Amino acid sequence: MPPAWSGAVRPSGTGLAKPAGETNRRVDLTSDIAIPDSVQAQARLVAKAAGLVCGLGVFERALALCDPHCEVELLARDGQRVSPGQEVLSVRGRARGLLFAERTGLNFIQRLSGIASLTARYVELCAGRARVLDTRKTTPNLRVLEKYAVRCGGGTNHRFGLYDEAMIKNNHADLAGMALGDLVRRLRVELGPRVRITSEARNLAEALAGLDGDADVVLLDNFSAADLAAIVPRLREQARGRPRPLELEASGGITEHNVAAIAGTGVDRISIGALTHSAPALDFSFYLRPA
Repeated sequence: MPPAWSGAVRPSGTGLAKPAGETNRRVDLTSDIAIPDSVQAQARLVAKAAGLVCGLGVFERALALCDPHCEVELLARDGQRVSPGQEVLSVRGRARGLLFAERTGLNFIQRLSGIASLTARYVELCAGRARVLDTRKTTPNLRVLEKYAVRCGGGTNHRFGLYDEAMIKNNHADLAGMALGDLVRRLRVELGPRVRITSEARNLAEALAGLDGDADVVLLDNFSAADLAAIVPRLREQARGRPRPLELEASGGITEHNVAAIAGTGVDRISIGALTHSAPALDFSFYLRPA
């Protein structure tokens, strides 16, 4: 049933609600009326919580797009720890331009800083025993930036898409119509030795099949720390003498409460979707005053 449009909105050509009377989405209806174009302002970007800052370059770019003549000074660097009340950026420019850029810049820096801060927490808990990786569970159109934030937090990027690494997941194994080991071997023949192949395993038999099929990484999905502690030495022994190095990855159900135990089982890497799909924003404020 089609929506009943109120008098305040009307359908646009794309089918989305559009404010009645709108003519240009690139205006600030408040600032353009309330503030003369000649007014200059100074602003400070200030952290309101402890964490890692990330996205300063994005904030700076938003300011420059809205006021090409603004003067920006970066007072911190991406990946740096900040404390509440710490100023990380200052700017002077047209008041209208700074106000126009404010929310976009804040949205980016709060999101990216939250990801970097959560990643750093997981890296700290692993204490160097295993690398922390992200996944493809990212915000649409923001994957490059969100994976950059993971790196700023001390993490490592997993594949960026379906094109830069082969990953045989349970759906592939279930739908391919062949044994998992044969499927891994087929990919190795087709892709050659230079493309990384990850083979997901739900049990010991699938882990051994991935190993025997010449996978670079065996991803142990939803294993408990106790099960990983038992299976990892067996897989290491089975892989002894292989010409291709083997990495073992844990994934699924990883939280701040169990990641230290998982890292202690001897896996090489731990992939955590929550780094990008559930990171809380790190709070910042943008304070403006007349110049």
